[in-house]
Order: sequence, then C-alpha cells, then structure tokens
Amino acid sequence: MDPPAMNTSTNRPLRLFSAFIDACISEKYTVQRLLKDATAGVTVGIIAIPLAMALAIGSGVPPQYGLYTSAVAGIIVAVFGGSRFSVSGPTAAFVVILYPVSQQYGLSGLLLATFMSGVMLVLMGLARFGKLIEYIPLPVTLGFTSGIGITIGTMQIKDFFGLSVTSMPEHYVGKVLALVQAMPTLDIGDALIGIVTLGVLVLWPKLGLRVPGHLPALLAGCAVMAVFMQMGHPVATIGSRFHYLLPDGSQGFGIPAILPQFVLPWLQAGNHGLSLNLVQALLPAAFSMAILGAIESLLCAVVLDGMTGTKHHSNNELIGQGMGNIITPFFGGITATAAIARSAANVRAGATSPVSAIIHSLLVILALLVLAPWLSWLPLAAMAALLLMVAWNMSEAHKVINLLRRAPKDDILVMLTCMSLTVLFDMVIAITAGIVMASLLFMRSIAKMTRLTDVPGEYGADECVLRISGPLFFAAAERIFTELSARSGNAQRIILIWDRVALLDAGGLSALQSYIQGLPKGVELVITDIPYQPLKTLARGGVKPISGQLSFYSSLSEALSDPQPR
Repeated sequence: MDPPAMNTSTNRPLRLFSAFIDACISEKYTVQRLLKDATAGVTVGIIAIPLAMALAIGSGVPPQYGLYTSAVAGIIVAVFGGSRFSVSGPTAAFVVILYPVSQQYGLSGLLLATFMSGVMLVLMGLARFGKLIEYIPLPVTLGFTSGIGITIGTMQIKDFFGLSVTSMPEHYVGKVLALVQAMPTLDIGDALIGIVTLGVLVLWPKLGLRVPGHLPALLAGCAVMAVFMQMGHPVATIGSRFHYLLPDGSQGFGIPAILPQFVLPWLQAGNHGLSLNLVQALLPAAFSMAILGAIESLLCAVVLDGMTGTKHHSNNELIGQGMGNIITPFFGGITATAAIARSAANVRAGATSPVSAIIHSLLVILALLVLAPWLSWLPLAAMAALLLMVAWNMSEAHKVINLLRRAPKDDILVMLTCMSLTVLFDMVIAITAGIVMASLLFMRSIAKMTRLTDVPGEYGADECVLRISGPLFFAAAERIFTELSARSGNAQRIILIWDRVALLDAGGLSALQSYIQGLPKGVELVITDIPYQPLKTLARGGVKPISGQLSFYSSLSEALSDPQPR
C-alpha cells in the first residue's frame, strides 16, 4: 500500500515530548493501555533483538552496538519524537552508508558521524523541514530504497554461503566479481543454515500465526547448526568472529553481558581522536545519514498515520530523531531512525503510545544482560538470512514491477536511474540526480501542456483571436510566442485570451516583453481575461498599455466592442 499524502501536522508549533505528552498525559493513560503497550513492546523487542545484531554486523561493527542502539535510541526518540507509534533503532537502509565509514574510520569515526548527523537532524527540525518528504517523488524513493535493498542483499551472500573472501572490493561490481570467484569456497554447513533460516522466514507468515517469524527462523537455523557441530563441522557464529575486552582487561567472545557504557564517541575502540580534519572528512557521510534518517522517519510516520488515523508532528519527529542520534553515540549506539517494519508490527500488536517503544528497548537491555552467552551462539549465516529477508522487503519488488508496467516512461527512467546510482555509487548522488531529473522531466511535461488554440467566432479580417491554455513559464513561453508569431500572420490586431493562464513567471514575462518589442509597426497586441497571479506579475514587472501597440481588457467582448487602442 502506498503511503497516504502527508498531513498538515508540519505546521504545528514545535514542542518537546509532543507525541509522548499527547498519548500519555493529554489522553487518559490506563492500566489497560499499559498492558496493550507492554504486549506490543515485547513483540517488537523479539523482532528487534536479532535484527539489531544483524544490522550492526552488516554495518561493519560488533553486534552488541546494534543492541545498544535499539536500547538507547528507542527510548530517546520515543520520548522526544513526534510520532507516537514509531519504533527507532538500526535499520537496513543505513547499512550501505555505515559500512564504508566503519571500515575506513573505525567505530569511533562511525559514532562521531552519527553524532554529527543528529545535530543536522535537529537543525532540520528547527528549520521546519518536516515537509521534506513531500518534495521527493515516488520513483526517486522507490529507486533508492530498491537500490539499497539490492546492495544489502549482495553484502549478505558472503556469510550466507560461508564464502572465504580475503578482501572485499569497495565498489559494487568488484564485490559481485569477488563473490563469484569465491563460490568454490562455499561451506555446506553455513549454506544449509542460511537456507533453512530463510525458508522459515518466507513460509512462516503463511501459517497465519501472530508470533513474529524471526525467533522460529533463528531457532531452526540453530538446530541445523547443532547437527553440523555434532558431526564435527565448525560453523561461523557471533562468538567465533567477535570478541571484546572487559574493563579488567580480560577478553571475551561474542557479546558482553554489560550495559552500554558512557564513553565519548571519538574515544571508542579504534579511535582516531577528535580533529577538524576528521570532522571535515566525515561531513559527507553524516549528511547522507541525516538525509536518509529524515526521509525514512517521516515516511514511517506517514505510513503509521495511515494505519491508525492519527497525525504525527513532523518537525518534532526530526528533532526527536536528532536527539536520539546525538545521545546514542555516547553509549556506543550507531545511527538510528524509525524502522517501518518494526513500527508497523508495533501498531498491529496493539500499541497505544510511545510507552510500547520504551518497553521494547527495556526488553533489549534485559536480553543484553541475561541472554548474551546464548546470543553469542547465533550462526552468522542465520543472521545473513535475516538481512536477506529485510533487503527483499526493502526492495519492494512488487511496487517496482507495478511501476515498470503502468507508470509513464519518465517515471520509469527516474526510478531506474536512482536505483542504478544507489547501487553503483552513492545514495546522496542518487537522490540528488533523481530529484533533478524528475524536476526537469516534470517541467517538460508541464511545458507541453501549455498550448495556443484558436477561438471560434466572427472577427474582423485583420484580427487574430487565440487562447493560451496552461502556465506561461520559462520552459513554455518562448515556444508559445514563437508559435504566436507564425500563426498571427498579417493580422493587425492580435487578441490573446489569458483566462486559462494560471501562472506567469519571470521567464514568461521576459518572453512577452521581447515579443511586444518585436511587433511590427501598426500591429497591436490585446490581452484579455487576465487571472490574478499573471496580473500581479505584469504589474510588478511594470508592463503598462502602449498606445497602438499593447492594450488590456477584462473580457473578449469588451475588446471586440472597442477596437481603438488604449
């Protein structure tokens, strides 16, 4: 289902805790509502725990940092944000941005970039950029989200099949070639674990059960892993790949069973220190995170509005997301935003307020403290299967196919361009190019709608009466007046009816003035039925009647009954 049109909540006054206050204070909060929120929070928490770890691994950092993100950002955004049903945490869309940053600048660089993106999001909210999503066409959003889905899916092939890849190239084509060349190293144990996990994820919804399929899928994958380990076949797990250092200097494997610690982002493991050069180097990535975070959080809020009949505070949502990304890095959390799938599951599970998102975060913290030893046994192939499913859902293949079948060629071109640029280059480049291309194609389409037509009637032999229909703006004006010169022939009096000219811009005004200056001696241009906006533009441009050359009338009948110039 396509998201509904953005509501007018953007114009509401900015205030902190807006959604939390509306849902929990302005409205009566009862024990019954608390129970519903608790049920929804536990349901979403079960989904979030494995996804948070998988997304952290996909972003190039140890899995506990994904749990820290869900735990801290989930609470902060729920309290400060503008959407009462949004659940925030790490999302798949960020993987393609975060992975290169973590590989080049380490965890500390990634957390610093997250902090910077949070500042940008707060500034966007204060500047009332909450309507940002309205100006991004559907082919652009569909193109870059599909491209991100393709990229994420490609990145999971290595762990899904247990391939041995010594070094993964930076660019997409190089990645694909490296994966193809590594196929002979396929590990049968990892591959079967991945296939079984993915199979359960695909088939589970068809059973019609309300329990999310993530936990049963992981359990099925772990069962396959147990069989192979009994046979003496080693399987890659979280514990075998990741290790950590405790404050006492001892080393552990997997996930540490400790709460997130307050540490300055630039002093985290693999730190580069804090310098102006580092900040400048991270600015492009931080900007990408902020733009994507704004788009995804607002899109999620719109989808939730359509599901619940409520209205979100879009500028407050940007501020809430910004606050989450400012505070979370100090506790080891990576970039977070509202997650559409988890938020939709939150609504379906009966959530009534942001309390459900807070309970989801508390469950993640509990899992971190109690289940860390068991979480370390999760196979990496199963985690890759989770992300493959996320990538497939994110690609929205059914919408892509529908657009390819039914949409105008211009929209198809924009979508394919955005998708290709996202996969091959960068999301910001894709969005920028997509918006520019969509804008140019839209202007071309609108310009084609502006036409010059004959007006039936009985007129003098030296009169030419025509009507301009459509906006008279820079992309159409030159063509219209060139056509007018050709169609007016030897007429001594050219009457233009402007009743269907909704818009006159500076380009159209300039073209009109050039046409008037080029009129042959003795030829008069008459303009009638001018709407308010074009009339205002003419007045601001200082266009006045010129005796024997230019005159204005309120109607065609008035112009025909008064043939003398004014």
